[in-house]
Amino acid sequence: MNREMLMLVDAISREKNVERDVVFGAVELALAQATKKIYSGEVDIRVAVDRDSGNYESFRRWLVVPDEAGLQNPEAEELLTDARDEIADIEEGDYIEKPIESMPIGRIGAMAAKQVILQKIRDAEREMLLNDFMSRGDKIFVGTVKRMDKGDIIVESGRVEGRLRRSDMIPKENLRSGDRVRAMIMEVDNTLRGAPIILSRSAPEYMIELFRTEVPEIEQGLLEIKSCARDPGSRAKIAVLSHDKRVDPIGTCVGVRGTRVNGVTNELAGERVDIVLWSEDPAQFVIGALAPANVSSIVVDEERHAMDVVVDEENLAISIGRGGQNVRLAAELTGWKINIMTADESAVKQASETDTSRKLFMEKLDVDEEIADILIAEGFTSLEEVAYVPLQEMLEIESFDEDTVNELRTRAKDALLTMEIAKEENSVGVSQELRDVDGITPELVAKLNAAGIATRDDLADLATDELTDITGQSNEDATALIMTARAHWFLNDETTAAATTEATAEAAKPAAAEEQ
Repeated sequence: MNREMLMLVDAISREKNVERDVVFGAVELALAQATKKIYSGEVDIRVAVDRDSGNYESFRRWLVVPDEAGLQNPEAEELLTDARDEIADIEEGDYIEKPIESMPIGRIGAMAAKQVILQKIRDAEREMLLNDFMSRGDKIFVGTVKRMDKGDIIVESGRVEGRLRRSDMIPKENLRSGDRVRAMIMEVDNTLRGAPIILSRSAPEYMIELFRTEVPEIEQGLLEIKSCARDPGSRAKIAVLSHDKRVDPIGTCVGVRGTRVNGVTNELAGERVDIVLWSEDPAQFVIGALAPANVSSIVVDEERHAMDVVVDEENLAISIGRGGQNVRLAAELTGWKINIMTADESAVKQASETDTSRKLFMEKLDVDEEIADILIAEGFTSLEEVAYVPLQEMLEIESFDEDTVNELRTRAKDALLTMEIAKEENSVGVSQELRDVDGITPELVAKLNAAGIATRDDLADLATDELTDITGQSNEDATALIMTARAHWFLNDETTAAATTEATAEAAKPAAAEEQ
């Protein structure tokens, strides 16, 4: 039989164009599965086949797991401390193996083994085809629609299949069986049966790749697409940069009579593309991204990574776009939060911020309105800036002498210290469990305590909108904080369930003994 096995392996290897080791691996797996059937429980069996003689040995093995993890499957696991009693230098993740008798394979076992071997061979063929396809380095998958699969489209290219999910299609695009389709290769998921290549027609990367195909200057390195934002099937914006002063980035991407950009638009079901000149200056970049709207002025807030963009009444609708599309795409393209407002709204906001800063300085620094206005005019908005801005910068203020500057800095530092002490005092009633929640800062502790939230469970009981009202966080941050606070609930449930199971098992032992 050993000789027959070697001949069979060689024949399958040649016929299927699969390496000998792959076939031997399939044989070993088949033999292991057949051997498992004679044991009760989930045992782990390994079979090693000699590549030259065809003889095989069987081993039963146990995985070494950490003591704190416990035994999830006693039939195939061993605690680290127990394992080291047998093998001193063994580590977690290693196996303890003991030889067992190799079982001859009967008719049923042979049939089962055949199925395992054939499946392994099919998987190996599939993997080989996939590797050959991916080794070509193609970023765009070109194929024909083969079938629908639970709303997804299976696209076939040769003997390789890709999966175009519903969420990655262009809205209102109607693809039918036999249609030729192009899509971006996003990833390869080997866990998916049949179509492991995940495709997308709505990803920004797909548009970038299409422009790379249409515009040779990008491939040559003369142009670079820095970023892209899309509303698939409707509108998109790309930011381009020229590395050669002789090359106009926008005109080059548009092409003669719009041939290049039209090629991309036609491929994407009529999606209009705005080409924006990329700039190192964030404000200039945002102004370009909001085109065709004309911007009157812009205020950059580095701390919040946001910009207040002022436009006149005529450009307000254009800058926002239908359904907020223009400003949303501009924000995605630039990575900045953009607030569109009119000149009147900007004046009201600035007046409100100025008034807030004026009251802060007059109250905390104990200065008159004139001094507070000078600080505001010089760009100071917080006590931290007054306290810790380089001394030389403050000395450059013509209205202040050195003594005044030193006094203002001292008062600002004292005020900050007093405020910090007050925060600590206000949060005295807050439990240590709440303080230890990941993401909780002293500022949040003070806000939560002021709202009557003193324990971790109090925080866990809150809804997202309630927490945002208290802390001023975004919905995403508030949700994440609440789920972190609730984590111990689930751990407790698991612990309780495990304890109940253990108690039930212990209670059953005396009853079983009495029956015997």
